[in-house]
Amino acid sequence: MNGTRRAFLGTALGAAAATALGTPAQAAETGRCRRRIPPSGLGMHLYTMRTPLATDFKGTLARLADIGYATVGVSGRHGNSAAAIRTMLDETRLKAVLEHVGYDIVRGSGLPQALEDIHTLGARWIVVPSLPGAMHTPAGFREAAREFNRAGLAAREAGLGPLLFHNHGLDHQVVEGENLYDILLKETDPHLVGFELDVYWAAKGGADPRSLFVRHRRRFPALHVKDMAPNGDFADVGSGVLDFRSMFGTADSGGVRQWLVEHDSPADPFATALNSYRYLSRLRY
Repeated sequence: MNGTRRAFLGTALGAAAATALGTPAQAAETGRCRRRIPPSGLGMHLYTMRTPLATDFKGTLARLADIGYATVGVSGRHGNSAAAIRTMLDETRLKAVLEHVGYDIVRGSGLPQALEDIHTLGARWIVVPSLPGAMHTPAGFREAAREFNRAGLAAREAGLGPLLFHNHGLDHQVVEGENLYDILLKETDPHLVGFELDVYWAAKGGADPRSLFVRHRRRFPALHVKDMAPNGDFADVGSGVLDFRSMFGTADSGGVRQWLVEHDSPADPFATALNSYRYLSRLRY
């Protein structure tokens, strides 16, 4: 990505996403960048592939493996059981690292089965993908923090990693003088609850992933790597305005172990998968 494209965000998208961008000086540092995403940490969040998965689940997994992906985040089973998905993953030499499970299930009687399914999939983390809109108040987020701590303890007792929360833009808003996302960061037990940071939605909501990684060390084991087009829409990773090189420079502090590609509305999911993989596999930071 060049400096001109990054500079666009300062005028077209404003401060909300500017925190996720670098400067021309940072872009000039390419020659000194040596780190890379480990191949075992480069995955695909399967929501991106929901259209082909609906008609050919195993074939879609096989094509992702052929591209080079090592891991997947499960989001929607398309009529398959956890055991059936595990068999298809094993046959295509992919590994599930997490599954998105609705908040109502996590806070209700369905949690034990959901945790068992995480084990069946061979994954490590159960992820709450969103909170109901009515909960976007300080009181609602404090209630969610209590529920996350409870469910995170159940996950730990089941031998899994911490429960994770996946953010959207509204989760970063300030309501009644309080930043909602900060409530979750402050009022959840770091041993029980972590975060799957969606970097697009963080930038859209005005948060700076780089700062989050540094200020809240080891809280972000997984990322949704999603790029932003100049008009604020979704883009294949590497074709938009987000400065992943700068962002990933502090990822170690955040404890990032999985970089999961996502695109909410790809015109061609396999083209998106290929373009995004090529960019991330070659990226040095």
